[in-house]
Amino acid sequence: MTVAAAMPKRLRIVHTEASMAWGGQELRILTEAAGMQQRGHDITLLCPPEARIYQEAGRYGVHTVSLPIGRKNISGVRAMRAWLAANSTDVVNTHSSSDSWLVALARLGMHGQPPIVRTRHISAPIPNNWPTRWLYQRATRHIVTTGAALREQLIHENRFDPDRITSVPTGIDTIRFVPGDRAVARRQLHLPADVPLIGIVATLRSWKGHRYLIEAFEQVGDRAARLVIVGDGPQRNAIQTQLQALKLGDRVILAGNQHDVLPWLQAMDVFVLPSYANEGVPQAILQAMACGLPVVATPIGSVAEAVSHEVTGLMVEPHCVGCLRIAIERLLSSPPLRHSLGVAATQLARTNFDISGMLDKMEALFQAVRNAS
Repeated sequence: MTVAAAMPKRLRIVHTEASMAWGGQELRILTEAAGMQQRGHDITLLCPPEARIYQEAGRYGVHTVSLPIGRKNISGVRAMRAWLAANSTDVVNTHSSSDSWLVALARLGMHGQPPIVRTRHISAPIPNNWPTRWLYQRATRHIVTTGAALREQLIHENRFDPDRITSVPTGIDTIRFVPGDRAVARRQLHLPADVPLIGIVATLRSWKGHRYLIEAFEQVGDRAARLVIVGDGPQRNAIQTQLQALKLGDRVILAGNQHDVLPWLQAMDVFVLPSYANEGVPQAILQAMACGLPVVATPIGSVAEAVSHEVTGLMVEPHCVGCLRIAIERLLSSPPLRHSLGVAATQLARTNFDISGMLDKMEALFQAVRNAS
């Protein structure tokens, strides 16, 4: 798709999100929406009133309208159709399966409706059947993926038109996420001052790999080390049970959800995200890299677009407890390695993943899609 060079003074962009979850996808939506508002565009988020993103949108200053779109059903189609009929919009950016289907079905038979841009945030496979192909190739004008590997997946596995798929990795605020004073951050958070801190920032979902990290941490030779788990989610009880079984309660800090993860990252020595499914380019990894942390990660989704083995971090195989332990111990035992990886990671984050680049690409894409309609 050819991107127009000139940007309009204002676009009317609607985001839809059916998910009740809270994680990188929802943060990407709100961060992008807030950035577009700052550039002078009109932004509206449509989501269920019970969704976490509905509660959080106010902190980002994003105008939000509640609609019953949490499930694929006729009431959701009717509500979406009524809203689209009553509101003039340039483009609708859908983000999850349910809201994508509801928007697509609601538009059927309506004249002058805005084009759909579908953002794919994760690497979970898409079914190869005719309804799904209709949704992605007929009802949707353009697909955005949060990494190049996700784009290639749709092209090769689903045989989608490559000219209608663009990779736009999530951007982060590299002015705010910077290396900090570790001692100050630990005092602020009441964390131990003089022990190695291994950390993870992620929603407590099974595929984020927390249980493998906990098993690996239990085997780390430095018994003074502590593990900090920032985030909450459906696996919290399972994680607490695992910690009790391994008798790690006094060595693992469950910090829960944090509105501001910056001081937690600045307090860490090593960042680990051992995901085994569904990743794009995780924001937490990019934020950790921008803060100068050496990262241990797995080659899932588009993670390898940020973490280059032995350059900006260490890559290990998913599900491999021994591999995690070895990587963590290697970093803990070598301050020079931690420093060199952290410096390279910071530079890459600033160069390739700044939020302004993401906003530039999305702004141009939305305009091009609108101009082609």
